[in-house]
Amino acid sequence: MSDTLFATAFSLWGAPTTWLEVLAFALALGMVACNIRVIHWGWPLAAISSLLYGLLFARYRLYGEASLQVFFAAMAAWGWWQWLRGTTASGAALTVRHLSPSGRQTALLSAAVLWLLIGLLLDHFTDSDVPWLDAFPTALSIVAQVLLGRKLLENWPFWMVVNLSSVGLFVYKALWLTALLYLVFTFLSLVGWRAWQTLIERAPKVP
Repeated sequence: MSDTLFATAFSLWGAPTTWLEVLAFALALGMVACNIRVIHWGWPLAAISSLLYGLLFARYRLYGEASLQVFFAAMAAWGWWQWLRGTTASGAALTVRHLSPSGRQTALLSAAVLWLLIGLLLDHFTDSDVPWLDAFPTALSIVAQVLLGRKLLENWPFWMVVNLSSVGLFVYKALWLTALLYLVFTFLSLVGWRAWQTLIERAPKVP
């Protein structure tokens, strides 16, 4: 099975693209399409796609990204539950909404601390050749995933930064199809941001 997944499907700019990358690419696009439309079926797609990308990134020594995919797969179960049964502090069902100003500061600080910790971990305990570049999107992705699970609008600008930084990382590793995917993700992050903002504007106002 692994031989089939890692077999070359085609080549892009002289670099082989495996069937594993093709399958993960397709599932990831489906996931984001569901997220934009607030459809909970995006979460199981996220779990499968993440596990496939975890295998791919590990082979290319992107250990931060590989570990992140395992985290994503685990978080998918939590996110699915949140979208189906999650509630706000007041006990109301989760709806698309803004993060509070203090929540935004906490999210940014958390991302900075995670970048430092993950970067140090990759730099000292792995043979990664891009520990800090790998750690940056990894750290921001963790924060973005939590915000997405809680249906908070601010997950989308976080994903935009993650996706843009990841494009350069995957180009460096000659993962051309995945670099293209994250370029598409950057555009879709903007689409999702605007779509969720529209949902907030159209939501009934609480007196």
